[in-house]
Amino acid sequence: MEATVYILRCADGSYYTGLTRQEIEARVWEHNNDPNPNSFTFKRRPVTVVFTETYDRLLDAIAREKQIKGWNRRKKETLIAMNYVGLPELSRRGHLVGKKE
Repeated sequence: MEATVYILRCADGSYYTGLTRQEIEARVWEHNNDPNPNSFTFKRRPVTVVFTETYDRLLDAIAREKQIKGWNRRKKETLIAMNYVGLPELSRRGHLVGKKE
């Protein structure tokens, strides 16, 4: 059962990370047309997809979504740019390397 982890860029410049088992286009349509005023994307429309990763196992996709949701904006933007080499240096522990407190 495939699952896709995705990042949306919202009209206000914020990012939303989610997971879907449906076609990504259908899920984005739902975000842009959701009548629920309490949803994160409701007041941030329109949203556009800026990143996707597809997994064969749902548990892997859930773990990845959780990981990305814990990242700061700069690290998400590095992922969106597909700069995988730059990701480790943006980890919280990576910021402490070589720094004295």
